[in-house]
Parts: sequence; C-alpha cells; structure tokens
Amino acid sequence: MVVGARRVGKTTLMKILLQTSAVETILSLNADNPADRSLLEGADLVKLREVVGGRKILFIDEAQKIDKVGDVLKLLVDDFGKEKQIVVTGSSSINLLDMTSEPLTGRKYVYFLFPLSFEELYNGDGLELERGLDQRMIYGSYPEVVNVIGSHNKERVLRELASSYLYKDILEFQEVKSSSLIYSLLKALALQIGSEVSYSELANLLGIDKKTVIRYIDLLEKSFVIFRMGSYSGNKRREISKNKKVYFCDNGIRNAVLENFNELDSRDDLGALWENLLISERQKYTNYHDIFGRSYFWRTYDGSEVDLVEERGGKLFGFEIKYKKGVVNVPAKWSLYKNASWEVVNKDKLKGFVV
Repeated sequence: MVVGARRVGKTTLMKILLQTSAVETILSLNADNPADRSLLEGADLVKLREVVGGRKILFIDEAQKIDKVGDVLKLLVDDFGKEKQIVVTGSSSINLLDMTSEPLTGRKYVYFLFPLSFEELYNGDGLELERGLDQRMIYGSYPEVVNVIGSHNKERVLRELASSYLYKDILEFQEVKSSSLIYSLLKALALQIGSEVSYSELANLLGIDKKTVIRYIDLLEKSFVIFRMGSYSGNKRREISKNKKVYFCDNGIRNAVLENFNELDSRDDLGALWENLLISERQKYTNYHDIFGRSYFWRTYDGSEVDLVEERGGKLFGFEIKYKKGVVNVPAKWSLYKNASWEVVNKDKLKGFVV
C-alpha cells in the first residue's frame, strides 16, 4: 500500500516503477472509474480470479473508493499468495487503512508518500538547499507547485489544492456536507502553529460542539492535510500531559488557507513557518530512513519547553527549532531526564535532521 495526500505523486511513482515489468503482466485498475470499481466490489473469489487472469501484478489506484476494500484485498492476497504482486494506492486512510487494518493483519506493507522532501529536491546540495528555504517556507513542496514557474502560478495551484481537493474524500465518504466549516477549522488551526490546540476553544469559535471538532481534525489528519503531536510526560508534577499541537503536512497549504503568500521580510509568523517546515520535513526524513520512534513536544507549567522530542530506543532526543541564530540555553528541567540529549536546529544545522 502506498498512501499519502492527493497530488503528491503516488500514481506517477507507481507507473514509473511498473515500467520495469512487461505490460502484458500488469492489470491496472482505477477505482475513481465506476467501471473498474464494479469489477471488484461485491466480487466473489471466482469473479476476482477472472478479472485478474494470468497477470502477475495487480495495481489498484485510489483503492479507498472500493466498498469493503479490506475484504476484497484479503480474498486476493490469500488466494494469490506469493504468485502475484498486489499494489494499491490511496489518498485517504479513512477507508483504506481503517478498513484494511483487521482483514490484512500480517498481510500488508504500508509506505507513506509525502510532498517532496529536502533530500529529493536538493540531493545533498547545501547551497541549493539554502537558496530554496524561503520558497519552501512560503510555497511548500507539492510536486506540481515545485515544477511550475512564477509565484503567481504557484499560488494558483495551492489555492486549487486548499479549496477542497485535499479533503475531497472527507466530503465524499464521511457525510460531512460543509466544506466551508472545514475550511474555517483549517484557518483556525493555521493560526495556531506552534501553540497548543484547545478543542473547546475551537468549538466555541466555530459554533459547533467539541466532538465535531475532534472528529473533523481526525478526518483531516487521516486525509494527510494535518498531523497532531502530543506532549511528552515523564509523570513529573509540573508537566502538561494532555494537550496537542497541530501541524500542516505542507507549508504551502497552510499559507493558502490563510491567503498569505507574502515575502518573509514582511511577515510576523516566521517562527511558526520555520517550525512547521522543519517538523514536517523531519517526519519525511524519519519515515524514509526507517527511524522508528514517537514524537512529542515538551512543556511545563512554568514555561520550560522543547519544540520536538523523539523517544527512541529508551532515549530522549530534544530539538529546539529556531529560525534565527543565537544562544539558546538548555531548559533546566530537561536535564532531569536520564539518557536525554538536546540541540538547537537552525539553518546551519539541518544535516542529519532533515537532509
């Protein structure tokens, strides 16, 4: 399974990989197409065998559109075993991962595809990375955005993505009828990057109940528009243990929601942009490099904080993310943790963190 937001390049990637196999060995189906979808929905094993025939590779694009997709894939995997390769893509984990978690336990590998990473864009060229940071902070790194020339064209693409395209699956599958309400929620979240999110405050602001806010945020996360990060607690008295921060998977989408593509020297949200950029890039880096662990922020009631904490192999790795260079002292209470490190991440210290 290859999953990720719409327009990050899942279909393009799979088509390129499938070019290494003979055409006659591949069956490609697009579940966006009702005719292709009908071949799989409600099919028994006999029909599925007829559909696949002698092909060695079955590729299903936008598989989350298939009703009871988990049951369909389980039949295929169990019947074909290692004789055939089944590859599916999905732009939402609402149906694809949720509906396949039980039927495909022990039967699947899941790969996440994100907007282009620093490593993909700059290939170790430190000078090009330094030159491109401003663009990434403002316009993000969706492939289509990176490939078009000119700020006007980049803004046009981002407005199209942010208007409804990225949460199309929410509107289609989850009986959420108000795209304007989702957009209002995204705008409120975009203004709180780097701050702890209160579901109750968001509910009051939008005039809806708290459960609806939590549900919408969960759906947006499963559609790869945003992601949440909890607070780390070592059960010490003065630590906050229940709050969440919300980040956007791409800076360009965040800025499109706010309709703010101003140059950096005229903005008052540089810290938020830099924090969102580096934490989202760190997510790509750890995923692609198989660095397994849990990510948190850390904050105490008396104001001590660390922007990003990674818990890996019984150790804590603390990162303070700063846009501007300068002396930053280690929070005193952070030193109470055993097996804990701490470092500042700025423009000069991206090696090993995001590249």
